Amino acid sequence: MKQGVLDILIYLFENYMDDAEPCPQPDRTLLKEELEHAGFEGADVCRALQWLDGLRESPDGESDRADARAIRVFSYLEQLRLDADCRGFLMHLEQIGILAAGQRELVIDRLMALDADEIDIEKVKWVVLMVLFSQPGQEQAYARMEDLVFEERTDAIH
Repeated sequence: MKQGVLDILIYLFENYMDDAEPCPQPDRTLLKEELEHAGFEGADVCRALQWLDGLRESPDGESDRADARAIRVFSYLEQLRLDADCRGFLMHLEQIGILAAGQRELVIDRLMALDADEIDIEKVKWVVLMVLFSQPGQEQAYARMEDLVFEERTDAIH
């Protein structure tokens, strides 16, 4: 089974991220060795670690000062990789206050940096969680997003 960058990121997120207290920056060499020992391919591990580095950078110097009346227009490449459901979900997260404009841009940047052929809403949810976790002061937004990721549908029709 081919493992991708997102699989490695989810593995790291589930095994190393503790929302009670931030963990110190692990040694990259040891982390790489441990991930390879866990069965992930070396090239994918390197791409995942580079992806994580991108969380620290704000794409194109984006800030959260976007005008509330502004409309986000997705580029052609973004439309190819993010279907209408994913784009709508991102806009929904912004409208309900989970994501600010700058965070939305970072999420889009990190989604585009994934090596996934298809990006679905589940992948979007995980990336949003990772972005919110990586930013200080986002505990409430993170908790709300965590509820969306892990909620079980109780309204299913039988």
